[in-house]
Amino acid sequence: MTWDNASPSPATDRGIRIALIFALAAERLSVYYEHDQWLKEGQGASLAADWLARSKRRLPLDERRQLSALSEQLARQIADTLSREAALHTAHEMMEALDPNYESEIGRALMVECERLLDGAVAEQAAAKGEVRLAPDP
Repeated sequence: MTWDNASPSPATDRGIRIALIFALAAERLSVYYEHDQWLKEGQGASLAADWLARSKRRLPLDERRQLSALSEQLARQIADTLSREAALHTAHEMMEALDPNYESEIGRALMVECERLLDGAVAEQAAAKGEVRLAPDP
């Protein structure tokens, strides 16, 4: 079986968005520490499109841009609050944690933070539209 012909795994839409925030934040930190510059929001959105295409998934550009912005928020928070050495270690752990077989306490904690960021953005959007949303099921 080739990956090109594989059907998408049954991941939830919410889970995919959380994972994209995590993966984009990891990539942003890696690029920042390797090249001393941050990815632009559009670059993050393009990366997200490429990653989604590998599993035959798609998200609209505005959603990819939003996820890119959330990942930037997380990456900058990590870079701003940790020493360079600790942030480099965190970036490495995040990149390793992209492998589902890799166990990482840091990765799990940051995935929870990605979930919190997404939930906050969804709540803000709902409030802006005047909608009332219930908290997602755990």
